[in-house]
Amino acid sequence: MKTYDEKHIKNVVLLGSHGSGKTTLAETMLFEAGLLTRRGRVEEGGTVSDHTALERERGYSTQSTCMHTEWRNYKINLIDTPGIDECFGETLPAVQVADTCVLLLNARNGVEVGTELVWEQIAPFRRPVVMAINQLDHPGADFDAALAQAREQFGAAVTVMQYPMEQGEGFHRIIDLLRMTMYVFKDEGGKPEKQPIPGAERERAERLHRELVEKAAENDERLMERYFEKGELDEDEMSQGLRAGMMQRSCFPVFCLSAVRNMASGRLMGFIDNVAPSATQMPPVQLEDGGQLPCSTEGRPVLHIFKTTNEPHLGRISYFKVMSGELREGQELVNASTGTTERIGQLFIPEGKERKPVDRLVAGDIGAVLKLKDTGTGHTLHAKGAEVRLPMIAFPPPRLLRTVKAADGKEEEKLHQALLELQQEDPSISLRYDRESADRIIGTMGELHQGVVEWKLANRYKLRAEFGSPKVPYRETIRKPAAAMYRHKKQTGGSGQFAEVHLRIEPWHQGMPAPTGVSVRSTEEIDLPTGGKLVFLNCISGGVIDNRFMPSILKGVMEKMEHGPLTGSPARDVRVVVHDGKMHAVDSNDISFRIAGLMAFKDAFTQADPQLMEPVQEVEVRVPDELMGDVMTDLQGRRSIILGIAGAGRVQVVKAQVPAAELDRYSTRLRSLTQGRGTHTERFLEYRAVPADLQQRLVRQHGQQEVPA
Repeated sequence: MKTYDEKHIKNVVLLGSHGSGKTTLAETMLFEAGLLTRRGRVEEGGTVSDHTALERERGYSTQSTCMHTEWRNYKINLIDTPGIDECFGETLPAVQVADTCVLLLNARNGVEVGTELVWEQIAPFRRPVVMAINQLDHPGADFDAALAQAREQFGAAVTVMQYPMEQGEGFHRIIDLLRMTMYVFKDEGGKPEKQPIPGAERERAERLHRELVEKAAENDERLMERYFEKGELDEDEMSQGLRAGMMQRSCFPVFCLSAVRNMASGRLMGFIDNVAPSATQMPPVQLEDGGQLPCSTEGRPVLHIFKTTNEPHLGRISYFKVMSGELREGQELVNASTGTTERIGQLFIPEGKERKPVDRLVAGDIGAVLKLKDTGTGHTLHAKGAEVRLPMIAFPPPRLLRTVKAADGKEEEKLHQALLELQQEDPSISLRYDRESADRIIGTMGELHQGVVEWKLANRYKLRAEFGSPKVPYRETIRKPAAAMYRHKKQTGGSGQFAEVHLRIEPWHQGMPAPTGVSVRSTEEIDLPTGGKLVFLNCISGGVIDNRFMPSILKGVMEKMEHGPLTGSPARDVRVVVHDGKMHAVDSNDISFRIAGLMAFKDAFTQADPQLMEPVQEVEVRVPDELMGDVMTDLQGRRSIILGIAGAGRVQVVKAQVPAAELDRYSTRLRSLTQGRGTHTERFLEYRAVPADLQQRLVRQHGQQEVPA
C-alpha cells in the first residue's frame, strides 16, 4: 500500500452511545474511499469493524477495532469503539492514541446517558472533538433539539458547521457554512451535487456563517486582526482558526450525517484531512517522569501498545502507535515496564480481522505486530538507552464483583492463566484472591462485560466457568467492656498443660484514655489486615505470668479475632487488657497460654454486647429524568440513605450510601430499570452497625452452617 509521511496521517477514534452509528459510519467511510466494493450491515454481521464471532452473535461492538481509509492523499486511521459503557477498557486506550475524537449523536435521542459517560471518560485526555449528528434520515430526527442538548451539556464551544434543509425520510440536502454551499444527495447517497444556497435560507446561513468566522478568528490574534480589517476570512484562514480552536477545545465543530444512506461522510473525511490536527501538530506527550515526547520522525523509535489480543492460530497481536521515530522490521526495543528486550517482527496495518504487511511505519502512524513476548496493553517500547515511559491509564473501578471458579476443579490452573491473559488484553478487568473466603474475585464493568469474559473463556479457551456472589466482608466488634478468665489444664502423664489468663476487653477508639486500676507494662497497637485495630496491653504485675508467655496470649487473641464468635467474621477495634493469671513451673508452655488467651477472649467477647458491622458504599447513580421514580424506589428498598439529587442536563445524579450487601448485581438491576440508560459508580465508605434483626438472622444462619449434617 502507499506510504504516507507523518504530515498526511490522521488518527481518529469514533465515539458515541450504543446505537449512534459508529460502526456504520466506519463502513461507509471505507466504502466512500473505494476500499470496499460493498458496504456490510451491522444487522447481518458483515462489517469490517464488528468482525469477531462474539460481535456477530450479539449484534453490537464489544471491542475497539482498527482500520484505515484514504481520502485525497491523506491516510485516516480509524478506531471504532464500543458504544456500551461497560467496555471502557477498550475505549480509553483508543482515545489515548487518537489525535481527534469524532463523537456521534443520535438525531432522535440527542445527548444520551451513554454520550455523557463517554464525554466524562475522555475529558482528561484533552483531545480535539468533532461532533456529528447522525441518522438525520430517521422519522424521529430533530437536529435543532440534538444541537441544543449538545450546547447545554458541552457548552458554547459546540459550533455549527452544517445544518440540514429537511429531516426524516426526505433528508437529502445540507447547508455547509464553511464553504457556503448546499450539498444535494441522491437517494443512494454518495458524491453530492453542489448548488447555491436557496434565497429563503440565505439570511440564516449568512448569520451562522458569521458566527463560524468569529469562532475561527477568536482562536488566533493574527486572524482576528485580519477579520477586523477585511470583515471576512477565506476558507484556508478559517480552517487554520478552527484547527487552533479544536486543539484548545474552544471549538467542537458539528456536522450532519446519514451514515446508513452514505450522505455527507465524504465531507466529514475532507474536514478531517484539511482541518483536524495530525499527530505531529499535537502538543508533545507528557511522560511518566514529567518530561515530554514530541511526535517526530527525527526522534528515536518509541511505541505505545494500546491494545492486545490473543488469537488461537496467531498468538498475541499487539496494536501500537509510533510515538516517535521510524519503525522497521528487526529492530530491538526495550519494554519500559519490564526491562525486557523485544524484537520487532513483521509489521502490519490492521484492517479489522485482516492485516496488511508494510515495510515501515513513521511517527504518528498506527500498526500491529505479532508475538511480543512480555508486552501488554499500556506498555511503552523504546530504543535502547532512551528511557521513555508513557503513563498508564487509570481505569474506572469495577461495578460488578463476582466469584469465579472452574466447573471442573482440575482446570483451575488453566482458568487462572486464561483470566490473566484476558486481563492483559483488557486492563479494566480486575482479579484478586479473597483471603477471608478463599475465593477468586473478578471485577468487571457490569453484566454485559462479564458476559464477554465468560464467552471468551468458553469459546477461546474451552473452559466452563462458574460465577457467584462474593461473600459480604462483615466485621465484628463490641459495644461495652467485659471481663473473663480461662484456666487451661490438661494432665496426660508426665508434663501436662497449664495456663490461666484473666483479661478484660473494651471497644477501642482513637485517643481513648489509659485503663484505670492497672499498671501498663507494655502496649502493642496492631493494624489488622482486615481493617481496624487490636490494642494489646500487658498489665501483669508480680510475675504471675512470665513475660515470655505474653506473645502466646496475643497469638491466641488474634487467632480468635480472625474468626469472630458471631458469624466467623474478623473482629476489629478492640482493646485487650491482660491483668492477671497463673502459671506452673513445669506444665506451663506457649500452647497452653495460646489456648487460654483464645478462650478468655472468646468468653469476654460474647459478654461485651457484640455488634456485627457491614461495609457501606458511597454510590452515585446517573439516570434520565423520566426514570427517576423507579430508581429511587429501588434504592429505598436497599436500606439506602439518600444524600442528594442534582440535575446535570437531562440527567439526574443521585448520591446515596448503601450497604454493600444490598448492591449484589445492582448494575444488572439498574440496567433493567432504565433500559440500559442508567449507570452507577461506587466506592467503599465505612463500616456501620448491622440492624438488630438482620444481625440475629445472620448469626442464626452461621450457627446452622456450623451444625454437622
